[in-house]
Amino acid sequence: MTTEELKRFEIPGRVSIFDGNGELPKIEVTTDTSTAEIYLHGAHVADFKKKGEPSLLFTSQCSRFEAGQPIRGGVPIIFPWFGPREGGAAHGFARAANWVLQETSSIPCGGVSLRFRFPGSPENALMPAFSAYYVVTVTDTLSLELIITNTSPDQELTFENCLHTYFTVGDINVVSIRGLKDVTYLDKVDGFTQKTEQNDAIRVTGEVDRVYLNTTSAAEIHDPGLGRRILVEKSGSASTVVWNPWIAKSQQMSDFGNDEYLRMICVESGNVATNKLTLAPGKSSVLKVVLSSSRL
Repeated sequence: MTTEELKRFEIPGRVSIFDGNGELPKIEVTTDTSTAEIYLHGAHVADFKKKGEPSLLFTSQCSRFEAGQPIRGGVPIIFPWFGPREGGAAHGFARAANWVLQETSSIPCGGVSLRFRFPGSPENALMPAFSAYYVVTVTDTLSLELIITNTSPDQELTFENCLHTYFTVGDINVVSIRGLKDVTYLDKVDGFTQKTEQNDAIRVTGEVDRVYLNTTSAAEIHDPGLGRRILVEKSGSASTVVWNPWIAKSQQMSDFGNDEYLRMICVESGNVATNKLTLAPGKSSVLKVVLSSSRL
């Protein structure tokens, strides 16, 4: 759909649709308590901000906004695989596809809900048949639901999924992440060595790339720099990923600023590695994440 065709989904005072960065169609949501920006490209939530607060989500100033390229920041949708794959795009094909906006609606308490559908891609031919829907609900919290259904009559569907959320922080040097003590994780920086988290509060002092396994618990980001606590609540998820590229990797990424690692942390929710999912024909999975913030 063109931007003009999408305007039928607008809700006066609540939902506006226009050309955003790179002339990609962008949805701007306004509620009684917050604002959000969502691109059809990747069904990508690029910004969420409570009134009177800094943005909850981080998006790189160097991010590319162009067809076929993922947006660096916000909440990329990772599906149907996590990480690199020979012959395929890193983190799957969902995050660079043009999703279809199906519905926008006002909800009680002054919020807005939007529903998107994955349109399919040539890579689908390599997998059993499936459908994918994404529901974004904006109130004083940001609620995200990724719904995958195996529509094949006779084949199992195996996949990984993740909502790869980038958060804005004041200064990574004073940030801590809580809720993962005693959880086993794969340390990708240390050659995927399996370890157990010993710390109540995880601090970032260098490159961090960890896949925490078999955990359904919420995670908290404590950010003294911005004076807030971010709560990452989830369901339908057995993995939590924590990532910060630090100095050297930041300099290697063309769509990420050299010093932007100081102002972001990724705490991602999904089902990856040994937590990947297998659905029988006709079965569905729902990955739901609710993001909220409060003062420290």
